[in-house]
Amino acid sequence: MVSFLLSVTFACGLLIAVAHVLNRRFIAPVYDVAANLTAFGGAVAASLLLGHWIPALLSAIAIVCWLVLARRTILARRVEFATNRVPAGRL
Repeated sequence: MVSFLLSVTFACGLLIAVAHVLNRRFIAPVYDVAANLTAFGGAVAASLLLGHWIPALLSAIAIVCWLVLARRTILARRVEFATNRVPAGRL
């Protein structure tokens, strides 16, 4: 039962991450990327320690999605800084 609940939880998180990756206009805030990478990293570790392989795999795939989003965020911020178009409050 625990494995099923973890799988559902992490599948939802993975669905959100994939939706963000597919939405090419979405630029994740830095704090969002950091928080999600930390959360899914912990989820992978906890799932592996409990021997729940499917939730661990779902979380690992979500990490890959968030790494793609992190790259997109870094590239977007470089463009903002290079063109001096940093929106107010985003430094």
